[in-house]
Amino acid sequence: MPNAVVPECAVIDWQRTREFYVNSLGFSVAYERPEDGFSYLILGDIEIMIDQIGLGRDFDDAYTPKSAPFGRGVNLQLRVPDVVALHDRVTSRGISIVRPLEDRWYRTGDRESGNRQFVIADPDGYLLRFYQDLGERDPA
Repeated sequence: MPNAVVPECAVIDWQRTREFYVNSLGFSVAYERPEDGFSYLILGDIEIMIDQIGLGRDFDDAYTPKSAPFGRGVNLQLRVPDVVALHDRVTSRGISIVRPLEDRWYRTGDRESGNRQFVIADPDGYLLRFYQDLGERDPA
Protein backbone atom coordinates (compact mmCIF):
# COMPACT_ATOMS: atom_id res chain seq x y z
CA MET A 1 0.00 0.00 0.00
CA PRO A 2 1.47 3.38 -0.95
CA ASN A 3 2.22 6.05 1.63
CA ALA A 4 -0.51 8.57 2.37
CA VAL A 5 1.56 11.31 0.69
CA VAL A 6 3.77 10.62 -2.31
CA PRO A 7 5.21 13.73 -3.98
CA GLU A 8 5.39 13.88 -7.75
CA CYS A 9 8.17 16.16 -8.92
CA ALA A 10 8.16 17.72 -12.37
CA VAL A 11 11.61 17.34 -13.94
CA ILE A 12 13.44 18.68 -16.97
CA ASP A 13 15.25 15.48 -18.00
CA TRP A 14 13.64 12.28 -16.70
CA GLN A 15 16.61 10.03 -17.50
CA ARG A 16 19.12 12.32 -15.76
CA THR A 17 16.92 12.68 -12.67
CA ARG A 18 16.15 8.94 -12.59
CA GLU A 19 19.86 8.14 -12.78
CA PHE A 20 20.56 10.55 -9.91
CA TYR A 21 17.96 8.96 -7.62
CA VAL A 22 18.82 5.37 -8.54
CA ASN A 23 22.61 5.45 -8.99
CA SER A 24 23.60 8.25 -6.64
CA LEU A 25 21.04 7.88 -3.84
CA GLY A 26 20.21 4.17 -4.02
CA PHE A 27 16.50 4.35 -4.87
CA SER A 28 14.92 1.46 -6.76
CA VAL A 29 12.33 1.70 -9.52
CA ALA A 30 8.93 0.31 -8.48
CA TYR A 31 7.56 0.95 -11.97
CA GLU A 32 7.91 3.43 -14.78
CA ARG A 33 6.47 4.65 -18.04
CA PRO A 34 9.44 5.74 -20.18
CA GLU A 35 7.14 6.98 -22.95
CA ASP A 36 5.75 9.50 -20.42
CA GLY A 37 9.10 10.23 -18.74
CA PHE A 38 7.70 8.87 -15.46
CA SER A 39 9.18 6.76 -12.64
CA TYR A 40 7.83 5.69 -9.25
CA LEU A 41 10.89 5.41 -6.99
CA ILE A 42 11.37 3.80 -3.57
CA LEU A 43 14.09 3.92 -0.91
CA GLY A 44 13.03 2.09 2.26
CA ASP A 45 9.76 3.74 3.28
CA ILE A 46 10.34 6.74 0.98
CA GLU A 47 8.22 6.91 -2.16
CA ILE A 48 8.62 9.65 -4.75
CA MET A 49 7.50 10.10 -8.34
CA ILE A 50 9.33 11.97 -11.08
CA ASP A 51 7.63 13.14 -14.26
CA GLN A 52 9.26 14.89 -17.21
CA ILE A 53 7.66 18.15 -18.31
CA GLY A 54 6.43 17.94 -21.90
CA LEU A 55 5.98 14.16 -22.05
CA GLY A 56 2.73 12.42 -21.22
CA ARG A 57 0.20 14.48 -19.31
CA ASP A 58 1.21 17.83 -17.79
CA PHE A 59 -0.63 20.38 -15.73
CA ASP A 60 -1.50 23.57 -17.58
CA ASP A 61 1.13 26.31 -17.79
CA ALA A 62 -0.08 28.04 -14.62
CA TYR A 63 1.08 25.02 -12.59
CA THR A 64 4.13 23.88 -14.54
CA PRO A 65 7.50 25.19 -13.35
CA LYS A 66 9.30 27.34 -15.90
CA SER A 67 12.91 27.02 -14.74
CA ALA A 68 15.03 25.31 -12.13
CA PRO A 69 15.40 25.29 -9.24
CA PHE A 70 11.96 23.78 -8.85
CA GLY A 71 10.10 23.47 -5.56
CA ARG A 72 11.21 26.85 -4.22
CA GLY A 73 10.17 27.14 -0.60
CA VAL A 74 9.70 23.39 -0.13
CA ASN A 75 12.15 20.82 1.14
CA LEU A 76 11.26 17.17 1.41
CA GLN A 77 12.19 15.56 4.72
CA LEU A 78 13.08 11.92 4.04
CA ARG A 79 13.72 9.47 6.90
CA VAL A 80 16.43 6.88 6.31
CA PRO A 81 17.78 4.24 8.70
CA ASP A 82 21.45 5.30 8.35
CA VAL A 83 21.88 8.94 7.37
CA VAL A 84 25.68 8.84 7.82
CA ALA A 85 26.02 6.01 5.28
CA LEU A 86 23.86 7.93 2.79
CA HIS A 87 25.85 11.11 3.45
CA ASP A 88 29.08 9.19 2.74
CA ARG A 89 27.57 7.79 -0.47
CA VAL A 90 26.48 11.27 -1.60
CA THR A 91 29.81 12.94 -0.85
CA SER A 92 31.79 10.12 -2.49
CA ARG A 93 29.86 10.86 -5.70
CA GLY A 94 30.73 14.56 -5.54
CA ILE A 95 27.18 15.75 -4.94
CA SER A 96 27.07 19.24 -3.44
CA ILE A 97 25.80 19.52 0.10
CA VAL A 98 23.36 22.39 0.72
CA ARG A 99 23.34 21.92 4.52
CA PRO A 100 26.06 19.80 6.13
CA LEU A 101 25.48 16.74 8.26
CA GLU A 102 24.39 17.90 11.70
CA ASP A 103 22.52 16.87 14.80
CA ARG A 104 19.63 19.27 15.25
CA TRP A 105 17.10 19.40 18.09
CA TYR A 106 13.67 20.94 17.59
CA ARG A 107 11.26 22.04 20.32
CA THR A 108 8.05 20.01 20.15
CA GLY A 109 5.92 21.33 23.00
CA ASP A 110 7.67 20.59 26.31
CA ARG A 111 10.15 18.14 24.69
CA GLU A 112 12.78 18.26 21.99
CA SER A 113 12.99 15.88 19.02
CA GLY A 114 16.33 15.22 17.39
CA ASN A 115 17.38 14.68 13.81
CA ARG A 116 20.76 13.79 12.36
CA GLN A 117 20.37 15.36 8.93
CA PHE A 118 21.83 16.89 5.80
CA VAL A 119 20.35 18.61 2.75
CA ILE A 120 21.13 18.25 -0.95
CA ALA A 121 19.42 19.44 -4.12
CA ASP A 122 18.43 17.03 -6.86
CA PRO A 123 19.20 17.88 -10.53
CA ASP A 124 16.02 19.97 -10.79
CA GLY A 125 16.64 21.90 -7.59
CA TYR A 126 14.27 20.08 -5.25
CA LEU A 127 15.73 20.19 -1.74
CA LEU A 128 16.03 16.77 -0.08
CA ARG A 129 16.59 16.71 3.68
CA PHE A 130 17.64 13.19 4.63
CA TYR A 131 17.43 12.48 8.33
CA GLN A 132 17.71 9.84 11.00
CA ASP A 133 15.57 10.11 14.15
CA LEU A 134 17.59 10.74 17.32
CA GLY A 135 14.60 10.41 19.65
CA GLU A 136 13.38 12.88 22.25
CA ARG A 137 14.89 14.67 25.23
CA ASP A 138 14.11 17.28 27.83
CA PRO A 139 14.94 20.79 26.63
CA ALA A 140 18.57 21.70 27.14
